[in-house]
Amino acid sequence: MKTMLKRGAGVLLPVFSLPSPYGIGTFGAAAREFIDCLKAARQSYWQVLPLGPTSYGDSPYQSFSAFAGNPYFIDLDTLREEGLLLQEEIDACGWGGNPEEIRYDLLYETRFALLKKAFARSRHQESAAYRDFVEENKDWLSDYSLYMALKKHFGDRAWTEWDGDVRFRRPAAMEAARARFAQEMEYWSFLQFHFFKQWEALRAYAAEREISIVGDIPIYVALDSADVWSHPELFQLDQETLTPTRVAGVPPDAFSDDGQLWGNPLYDWERMEAEDFAWWKRRMEASAKLYDVLRIDHFIGVVQYYSIPYGVETAKEGRWEKGPGKKLTDALDASAGKTRIIAEDLGIYVPEVKELLAKTGYPGMKIIEFAFSGDRFNEHLPHCYEPNSVVYGGTHDNETLAGYFTVEKRQWWELQYIADYLGAAHQSEVVDRVFRAAYGSVASVAIFQMQDVLKLDNRARMNTPGTVGGNWRWRMRQGQFDRERIEYLAWLVDIFGRF
Repeated sequence: MKTMLKRGAGVLLPVFSLPSPYGIGTFGAAAREFIDCLKAARQSYWQVLPLGPTSYGDSPYQSFSAFAGNPYFIDLDTLREEGLLLQEEIDACGWGGNPEEIRYDLLYETRFALLKKAFARSRHQESAAYRDFVEENKDWLSDYSLYMALKKHFGDRAWTEWDGDVRFRRPAAMEAARARFAQEMEYWSFLQFHFFKQWEALRAYAAEREISIVGDIPIYVALDSADVWSHPELFQLDQETLTPTRVAGVPPDAFSDDGQLWGNPLYDWERMEAEDFAWWKRRMEASAKLYDVLRIDHFIGVVQYYSIPYGVETAKEGRWEKGPGKKLTDALDASAGKTRIIAEDLGIYVPEVKELLAKTGYPGMKIIEFAFSGDRFNEHLPHCYEPNSVVYGGTHDNETLAGYFTVEKRQWWELQYIADYLGAAHQSEVVDRVFRAAYGSVASVAIFQMQDVLKLDNRARMNTPGTVGGNWRWRMRQGQFDRERIEYLAWLVDIFGRF
């Protein structure tokens, strides 16, 4: 069991939400400026959302690869400084007129065209650093690069719709594809080289300023991913047709009569255990190189998972199945090195999850937005916390604090309890009072979304679960994280000893 996370505070801000003149946040100057602001605010943690390449719907939780990085985050100014792009080429692209919103449609049309120009000018193959990168990541990089090349060749269709020979990875077809698409594969490898080079430089910058990076990995991978295409035997697929037999989701609850049908292929846990969880170990080793702390999304799936027949319209027809439990967490711990793990243990109460957290020492999560609707011993109320926990105002799936704590949305008795508990005399005080309650709690770490630091309403909400379109688009404006909010966070850190 590892030691508890160092007492501190942090901010959740996805890389894509950083300011940038080029349509989306990157690993460039604005990221370093944000780290400087965190340092000034006496924060200890910067939490990001998954960094993988996104697919339809733009969700960072539906990625083309569990190992690759999102090329959108490669900083264009850095490429210009390296002589790979010209400023007039960058300026000639349209990035959208609203600095608070990402236009993914424009990005798709412009960013890859620019990166192609950088690739054409590059002499990366002469670089020992590039050759070392390719060798160190050969377990996933070659398959990912070929997958992306084939995906473009087949009109961006999912691999389940490709021609049979490459869909089934028949040896002769694979050899022919690697030869035919060698240049395209080189392009996708080039992008990954620059992604990881820039991220490592940014992480080193954060470490110099004593800011730990908190990463996030989804427990499941997308069906349309290099992971499932290259390792279909590890998933619950019909191995003769390569279509899923059971998929992931969650059952009906108070928020959804139909439950949530995520559609991710489920793992074949027996096969994975027979291979000593080798794929998960590689995934954890790769993630541990990127982050100081790692949040595992939907941790409940380690203990038990909801299994839904493929092809049904809702999640009502699913059933619970037993997960690998401590066998998997032992494998993760063996591969994590110094990287600490946070368990996203939200949702349905499962005693076995709490038992596993006790055995592993992983801190669970507390959400203040969940605190005031139950009894006086609701585990999300600050007076009920244990030290080995991480408290959030809300997550990327929740309303902003300013949007949640409104008179129109809460019952009168709930509003009265919120006011009494937080000591708020007026609604305008509630958000800051939530910060005080979290910072003053015994939880080892308190993390708030940047939208809540800025007291923004639900127009800045990151994601509404169960919807497609309009999510993952919010961006912070240059200078919006100003001195007043920086000094307020620094003051809270000093008052409640989170340094």
